[in-house]
Amino acid sequence: MTLSPLLKLVLRVDAASGAAMAPALLLGAGFLAPMLGLPEDLLRGAGLVLALVALFIAAQLMRPHASVRAIWAIVAINIFWSVDSFLLLAAGLIQPTGLGYAFVIGQALFVGALALIQIEGLKRLPAQT
Repeated sequence: MTLSPLLKLVLRVDAASGAAMAPALLLGAGFLAPMLGLPEDLLRGAGLVLALVALFIAAQLMRPHASVRAIWAIVAINIFWSVDSFLLLAAGLIQPTGLGYAFVIGQALFVGALALIQIEGLKRLPAQT
């Protein structure tokens, strides 16, 4: 399946944002943890997941014909990430600072928006025969 320009763009943004955040979280967890009030292990784990997801998305973008199932998997990952971020805050298992709350909520909304745009892009694909 050939991806629309919209779907390609949002997948590129998804991969690029994950690729940018991954090293910041992996290498900067010790610096960020006290500012955000988030555990270093949580930040490093998130960085690792972001790196792997960014690589997966980039691999899909390099294929001559995209796998619609793989794109739906990316959507599912993004929805899970977004919902799980809010659940993490609601569960009270962490005590983030004000900046930490803003960080978690901001990235959850960003990832959720990516998922919604990806869904719209997938719905606009021509039916497969």
